[in-house]
Amino acid sequence: MVYRRRIRGVVLLWVALGLSVWGVGHAGAETTLEKIARTGTLTIGTRTGSPPFAYVNKQNEWVGFSIDLVEQLILPAVSKKVGKPVKLEKKESAPATRIPLLSSGAVDLIAGTMTDTRPRRDSVDFSLTFFVTGAQFLVKKGSPIKGIQDLGGKRVGAQQGSTNARIIRERVANVQLREFPDQPSGFQALAQGQVDTYTNDGIQLAGLKAKAPNPGEWEIVGDFYSYEPYGMAMRKGDSDFRAAVNSGLMEGIDSGKFFEIYEKWFGPKGDLPYPMTPEIKKFMIYQSVPK
Repeated sequence: MVYRRRIRGVVLLWVALGLSVWGVGHAGAETTLEKIARTGTLTIGTRTGSPPFAYVNKQNEWVGFSIDLVEQLILPAVSKKVGKPVKLEKKESAPATRIPLLSSGAVDLIAGTMTDTRPRRDSVDFSLTFFVTGAQFLVKKGSPIKGIQDLGGKRVGAQQGSTNARIIRERVANVQLREFPDQPSGFQALAQGQVDTYTNDGIQLAGLKAKAPNPGEWEIVGDFYSYEPYGMAMRKGDSDFRAAVNSGLMEGIDSGKFFEIYEKWFGPKGDLPYPMTPEIKKFMIYQSVPK
């Protein structure tokens, strides 16, 4: 009995020590807002070739709708939260690297064209939705491909790690799927005849077409075969940072600044005319909770 009590005592001591160490490590982990306050920098992962959301223009400037949302809406909200001016640092991210960059602490926020999905919510948290689109196909004019039903036996290009690639793989049995690290390489493969079509979210395909040397040679076909709500991703469980990001977006929606930024990029005089439907505008407004 004495021996058993000693053994039980040792086990309980180890459990207590383990919990104590875990608690110290857990409690001592630096939050995103604490990191930003310490460094004075908000670091985002974003794209270099996804016009008009995030891309490098002819003047070698890193610009886009998603970047403007961060600079004009989110950065001021984060600065207010930490009580000091905060500068913005941009790092390149791609579908295959977005979550690892967040998990490693290399970036604090993914601001590009990331679809908010249930499986991704197991790994990261998302802001409220800031754009809604769906997947389609970019083809050479005159192509027999008119939608997902025509992909049997065809060579289809998609981005690595994208929801589009996953859906094509699941829904089309006899397809030759090729995945590319970014949009420019996917479009280049299409232009060179290495694939029969390139699939991505419709708005991104429209951006590729608009920036192509001869836009008239290309057309976007097919009904949406997916629902793609874009959100900004951040490390999971960091509720204070998520609240600051959402506060900035909601303030922009309430003041109308969000819609001004949208008009700049997607209005009649924007990089890519893509009018916001009344239904989508209502959806955006309803996401902003009362003060």
